[in-house]
Amino acid sequence: MISTSMWKTIAKQAISKTRQFHLDWHCLSRSHGVMGRLNESIIREKLISGKFVLSSLPKFGISELGIGRSEVLSQEDYGSRFCFGSMGVRIGLNGSIPKGYSSVAEAVSSTDVDEDSSIDEEIEELLQEMRKEEKRQVQRRRRRLKRVKGMGEQKYQMLKRRQVAIETEAWKQAVKEYKELLMDMCEQKLAPNLPYMKSLFLGWFEPLRDAISKEQELIRIGKNRAAYAPYFDQLSADMMSVVTMHKLIGLLMMGHEHGNARVVQAACAIGDAIEQEVRIHRFLEKMKKKKHDKDNENNDKPDSQLKEQEWLRKKVTNLIKKQKLPAVRHIVKGADDSKPWGPDAKAKVGSRLIELLTQTAYIQPPADQLADGPPDIRPAFRHSFRIVMKEANKNSSRRYGVIECDPLVVKGLERTARHMVIPYMPMLVPPVNWTGYDKGGHIFLPSFIMRTRGANQQREAVKRTPKQQLTPVFEALDTLGNTKWRINKKILSIVDRIWTSGGRLADLVDRDDVPLPEKPDSEDETLLRKWKWKVKSVKKENVERHSQRCDIELKLAVAHKMKDEEGFYYPHNLDFRGRAYPMHPHLNHLGSDLCRGILEFAEGRPLGKSGLRWLKIHLANLFAGGVDKLSHDGRITFIDDHVEDIFDSADRPLEGRRWWLNAEDPFQFLAGCMNLTEALRSSSPETVISHIPIHQDGSCNGLQHYAALGRDKLGAAAVNLAVREKPADVYSGIAARVLEIVRKDAQRDPETFPDALRAKTLIDQVDRKLVKQTVMTSVYGVTYIGARDQIKRRLKERAAISDDTELFGCACYAAKTTLTALGEMFEAARGIMSWLGDCAKIIASENQPVRWTTPLGLPVVQPYRKLGKHLVKTSLQVLTLQQETDKVLVKRQRTAFPPNFVHSLDGSHMMMTAAACKRAGLNFAGVHDSYWTHACDVDEMNRILREKFVELYETPILENLLEGFQQSFPALDFPPLPERGELDLKEVLESPYFFN
Repeated sequence: MISTSMWKTIAKQAISKTRQFHLDWHCLSRSHGVMGRLNESIIREKLISGKFVLSSLPKFGISELGIGRSEVLSQEDYGSRFCFGSMGVRIGLNGSIPKGYSSVAEAVSSTDVDEDSSIDEEIEELLQEMRKEEKRQVQRRRRRLKRVKGMGEQKYQMLKRRQVAIETEAWKQAVKEYKELLMDMCEQKLAPNLPYMKSLFLGWFEPLRDAISKEQELIRIGKNRAAYAPYFDQLSADMMSVVTMHKLIGLLMMGHEHGNARVVQAACAIGDAIEQEVRIHRFLEKMKKKKHDKDNENNDKPDSQLKEQEWLRKKVTNLIKKQKLPAVRHIVKGADDSKPWGPDAKAKVGSRLIELLTQTAYIQPPADQLADGPPDIRPAFRHSFRIVMKEANKNSSRRYGVIECDPLVVKGLERTARHMVIPYMPMLVPPVNWTGYDKGGHIFLPSFIMRTRGANQQREAVKRTPKQQLTPVFEALDTLGNTKWRINKKILSIVDRIWTSGGRLADLVDRDDVPLPEKPDSEDETLLRKWKWKVKSVKKENVERHSQRCDIELKLAVAHKMKDEEGFYYPHNLDFRGRAYPMHPHLNHLGSDLCRGILEFAEGRPLGKSGLRWLKIHLANLFAGGVDKLSHDGRITFIDDHVEDIFDSADRPLEGRRWWLNAEDPFQFLAGCMNLTEALRSSSPETVISHIPIHQDGSCNGLQHYAALGRDKLGAAAVNLAVREKPADVYSGIAARVLEIVRKDAQRDPETFPDALRAKTLIDQVDRKLVKQTVMTSVYGVTYIGARDQIKRRLKERAAISDDTELFGCACYAAKTTLTALGEMFEAARGIMSWLGDCAKIIASENQPVRWTTPLGLPVVQPYRKLGKHLVKTSLQVLTLQQETDKVLVKRQRTAFPPNFVHSLDGSHMMMTAAACKRAGLNFAGVHDSYWTHACDVDEMNRILREKFVELYETPILENLLEGFQQSFPALDFPPLPERGELDLKEVLESPYFFN
C-alpha cells in the first residue's frame, strides 16, 4: 500500500512540464518494507532527483522485495502477478498498465488506500491531470506516427538529419567548398574551370576574408573600438565573407533596380543574416561540449543551476545526436544568454562588411575581350548616392546610398542562382507543427506564424492570444504545410530546353536584350527627341528582362536542387490579415505558371470516373480564352474535340504542332495534357494515377464575400452564389452595362456634355478585358485614380488612341462609368464598404488603429502608422532607418479596412476548408481563393468548401464586429449596421459555379 502523500508526489511528477516521471529500480531494490511496502522517503528522494521511471525495471527476485521466497518473475509476471498494497491493485513493475485499466492514472484512482477514507479533492484533481497528460502523450504519438507515415522511422530520421544540415550548415558548406577550390588552385598552380560567377565568388572570398580577419584582430587587441566592434568578432571571418557575398548578390538579383541595391536594405539584411548565423553557431558549439567539460567549468555553481544546465544539456544532446528535435529556433534563442543585436547594430555590422567588400572585390574582362594594353582591373562594386524627387512635393528631394555592381557582374547575375546559398528552402520532412508565435515551421531557421513587418502591436496581439484560441489557425497552417510536393521532371526538362534555347516561348522572357537603336545622323531636334525616347524605352525593357531572367534562374535553381527528392514540404505562415503563404519565396504554388507547371502532388491517386471528368474541366480552365466561361459540359466537349492536339502536345511538345502554347497557362496545361493522354490511352482510364492538383477558383471571390455579408440577391446572382445552368461572368456583366451607358452618352450633344466625343471613341473599345482589373480591385477599395490608371494601361496596350491627352481623357471617362456600373450592380457591397470605412474613420480619428478578431480567433491590428526616421551613423554612410511612431494614419486606416476585412474572411474560409479536407483524408493546397486537390477528390472538396462558406456566414460577422468596436471604444458612436437583403445562403450548397 502506497500512502496518499506518495501518490500525490508521483502525480505531480507525472504531470510536470519540465521533467519526466523517472524511477530507478536498481537503487530501490533494497529499499522496501515488510510485504512489499516500499520506503516512501527513499522514493521521494528519487522523485526529486528526477530519476523515477517505471519503464526501466530489472528482473529481480521477490525475496529482494521482502516477500520471502526467491523467484525471478517473467516480464508478463511483472504485469500480472506482482502488486502494490494488500488490496490487490495490480500495477506492473515493468511499467505496463494492469489488465482491466486503460491507464496508470485509472489504476491509481481505483486504489483503496483505506477502507474508511477516500481520496481527497487535491488527489482527484492530480489524477485527472494525469489522465489528460496521458491523452496528450497518446495524441503526440499519433501525430508522430502520422508524420512518418509512408516513409518509415529510419527514413524519416535520415531526412530529418539532412534537413537540419540544410538549415544549419548551408553557409559552412559554401565556406568549405571555397577553401577546397583555393587549395586545388595552389596545388595545381592554375585556376579551376568554373562558371563565371562562381569564379568571381572565389576571387572575392579570400581578400574579403583576410580583410575581415584583420579587422577582428584589431578588435581583439583593442585598437578598433568602433560601435560595431563588439558584434564583429562573434563569427569566423570565412563565414562572414561568404554570408556577405551571397546576401548582397541575392539582393542585387531580386531587386527592382538594375544592378543596384540600396545600402540601408543591404546593410540590415547582411547584419540580420550574420546575427542569425552567430546564434546558431554559438548554440551548436555550446551544446557539442562534453559533459565532463561542463562539470569542470561549473563546479562552483549552485546545485539548482547545475541541475538546470544538466537538464538543458540532456535535452540538447538528444536534439543534436539523436535528432529528437523540438520545433524550435526559440530553444536557440533561449539557450543563448546574449541580447538581440537590434537594428542599429545590424546596420553597422552590415555597412562595415559592405565597405570591406567594395574595397577588396575586383573584376576584369575575360581574356578574349582585352585589348593589347594592360588588364582593365576595376572594382566589382561601388558605393554612390542618388537623388530622387519626392512625389508629394516636386520641389523637394531625398538622397539615398546605393551599391552599384559592375556591368560584367550584372551580366553574370542571370547565371548565378545555381551557385547561391538560398535560405528557407522547401523542407525534406513535414514542418514542425505550429504551437505559438515563433514555435513551428522550420526546425532551426527563424520562423514566425505572422509576417508583421515590424508592426509591434500586431506582433504583441498574436503573442498574447491564448493558444487554445489559435488552435484552428495552427491546424490549418499545419495542414497546408504537410501537403507533400514533388518536381514534375517532364515539365522541368521542357522548361530547360526552352530556356537553354533562349526563352521566348510559353511566356518565358527572351534571354537576349533588345538592341539599342542607332543614333540618327541628323541635327533635327524632333528626330533626336524620338531617338532618346526610344533609347529610354529600350533600356527600361532590358531592365525588366534582366529582372525576369534572374527570377526564372532562382526558380529553376530550386527546382534542380529538389528534382531528385521523393517529396518536399512548404511551411506556411500568415500575413497580418490572416492569409496563408508558403515561407519559401521562389518556387512555390503561389507563383507563376512556370512554378505551378513544375510542381505536382508527391502522392498520386487514381483518377476514378469523376476525376477523369474534372481533369478535362481543369484543362479547359487552363486553356481559357473564353473556354473557361462555358458550362462544365461545354468545357468537356472542347477538350474532347481537341484530343488529337492534346496527344500531339504530350508526345511532341516542342517538335509537334505546339498547340499547348495557345493556352493561357501553358506549362500547367502541358502537364495536364500528359496526364490526360496517359489516361485516355489506358485500357482503364479511371485507374491511372494522377499527381496533378485540380483547381477550384472563386468567381470574383471578394464580391462573393460582400454578397454573403449583405445577403444581396442581385450581387449573389452575378458572382455565382445562386444556382445557374451556366456560370455568370461578372466582368462581362459590368462591361455590358458600361457599353450601354457609353452608347447613350455618345448620342448626347458635345456642347452640353463634353464626354460625348470620348464616348464615341470608346464604343469599340469597351469589353470584358477593359473593365476586368477595375472590377476585380473594386472590392479592395480601388479609387477613381486607380481605376483611371488601370483602364489607361489597357487602352495604351491597344494603341487605338495615339494622342496622350485624348487617351487620358478617355481613361477618366471610362473609369467614372465603370465605377457607376459597379455601384448599380453591387449596391449592397458598396453600402457595407462605406459602413466599414466610416467605422474605421471614427476609430482612427481617436489615434487608434482598427483592430478586430477573425472568425477563427486570429487578432488583426492594421499597421498603418506614421513612420519616424532614426539616423544610424555607420562606417559607410549615415543610414536612415524607419520606425513606427504613435501617430496612426487616419486616411490609410479608413481606406484599407474594407479590403483587409474581406481578406481576413477569405483567409478564414480557406483555413476552415483546409482543416476539414484534412479530416476527410484529402490532400489540400490553397492560393487565397483557389483551392486545390486531387482530381478524384474534387467533388468532396467542393462539398466541403460550400459547407464551410455557409458555416462562416451563418455567424453574425458584422454584428460581432460592431460589438467588438463598441466594447473597445464605449465612448464612441458607430453608425448602425447596413441593411441586408434576403439571400438564402443554402443556395450556395447547390451552386455548381460558386467555385469552379
